Amino acid sequence: MSLDKATIEKLAKHCEDAELNAHEITKITDDYPEMTYEDAYDIQWTARKAKEARGHKIVGMKMGLTSQAKMKQMGVPNPCYGYLADYFAYGDGAEIKIDELIHPKVEAEIAFILKDDLQGPGCHIGDVLAATDFVMPAVEIIDSRYKDFKFDLKSVIADNSSSSRYVTGGRMRDIKDLDLKTLGVVMEINGEIVQLGAGAAVLGHPATAIAMLANMLSERGEILKAGTYILSGAITAAVSVKKGDNVTVKFQDLGSLSFRFV
Repeated sequence: MSLDKATIEKLAKHCEDAELNAHEITKITDDYPEMTYEDAYDIQWTARKAKEARGHKIVGMKMGLTSQAKMKQMGVPNPCYGYLADYFAYGDGAEIKIDELIHPKVEAEIAFILKDDLQGPGCHIGDVLAATDFVMPAVEIIDSRYKDFKFDLKSVIADNSSSSRYVTGGRMRDIKDLDLKTLGVVMEINGEIVQLGAGAAVLGHPATAIAMLANMLSERGEILKAGTYILSGAITAAVSVKKGDNVTVKFQDLGSLSFRFV
């Protein structure tokens, strides 16, 4: 760790203020080039604890950077993760206020809900499949707080991996009844198809991302507890949205969900 506790706390407040007030900031590494990945996660966890101290609940986790091509492009060996706070959550048919966001983008994902604790190190896809209660469709609305969407991975991690809102809908299904690798997804905005994808886009299989998350959390002595809701990573590319847009995402064997930006 290269940043001291006071700096970590200051940067956590800096990032969280940007999220809460929907204003842009420049990437943290511009001012703190010596910042490490450990520092970045310390900033994220400090902001998380601040939310909990104000009475918010952390209801789940999300994985980001879950494409091998993207990881290679960024020069990193692992995806990144963030937390999901209670006020991020919306249901099918929701209206989401775009004025509370900066430059939102939507991406289709499969959500996992655990029935058993999951912990690393050494967690693998079989452990994830055994610990999963059910899966269901989700759309994550990412919203990096960084000006002009320019950032590096350390700054992204500090900014809670661009978490902002998510929508859950469709049908809950037992993971044993599905082939998540080949499960197809169609995203429409205002009735036009804008993205197509399949579950294999997430590290070859979405459950691989959950195993990676458990192993990464173990480095901090944390586990994924039974009941945790986890967004496994983007099946489609992230698509920019604006006020008035209606988003519908159809998931093979899992139904669909819709919402709009107001």
